[in-house]
This record gives sequence, C-alpha cells and structure tokens, in this order.
Amino acid sequence: MFVLDTDHFSLMEWSAGTARQRLLRRLSGNPPGEVFTTIVTYEEQTRGWMSYAAHARTTAQQVEAYSKLGRHLDIYRRVQVLGFDDRAGTEFERLRSACPRVGAMDLKIAAIALAHSATVLTRNLKDFSRVPGLRVEDWTV
Repeated sequence: MFVLDTDHFSLMEWSAGTARQRLLRRLSGNPPGEVFTTIVTYEEQTRGWMSYAAHARTTAQQVEAYSKLGRHLDIYRRVQVLGFDDRAGTEFERLRSACPRVGAMDLKIAAIALAHSATVLTRNLKDFSRVPGLRVEDWTV
C-alpha cells in the first residue's frame, strides 16, 4: 500500500516534466487499491485552492480559479482517500513527542500511513525519514 503525500499528489495533478512522468509511470504499474492519498493532503490542497479563489479579483480570474477548484474536486472524487481516524490520532500523538522537528501536517500524513502499514511517496525525504518506522520512497527519481 502506498500513500501519496501532498507533494507527490500535487506533482501528479498539476506539474509537467520528467519528474511527473517518472511518478506516473511507477503509479501505473500498481493494481487498483494500492495507491491512496490522505484527508490531510486534501485539506492542504483545498486550503490552497480556496485561498487562490479568494484572491481572484476580476471576473476572468474568478472563472479560472473556480475552474481549477472544480478540477481539484473532480480529481478527489476518483481518488481513494484515507481518513485521520482514531488509530491515526494515536500514532500522531506518539509522533509529536518523538519527532518535534517535523511539521504537524507531515506527522499526520505519517501517522495515517503507519496506521495502515503503508509507504509514503514523497520528495520530502528529509522530514519523513525522521519518523521512526515509516517507510518512505521518492518515485520521481
């Protein structure tokens, strides 16, 4: 089981280039039901798109912003999203004291992955590798 962190998910969703192609190639080799993202990634991305829409001033900018927000929603309708449940909450509490230099959102993603015995796919190996017992890989290299 693999969990796309926000970085990998955003790369897959919006970027172009070699890193995205490598990621998509690796993802395509996995059977359905093996690749997930988290409600935390959904929250982070949704907050970003809501901010983008809120700062749109002209009608044309608003049309573009809502179009992108709609695309974001459509993508999440097709993706399996793991929740932040009681098991993840317990893991998160444990990790907060064990990993004080890792951000809360990354710790929540890590907690969800640990609760599901999953590997996190990320380019942020520096922070995620600080989490004891967490398997991490970067599929863009």
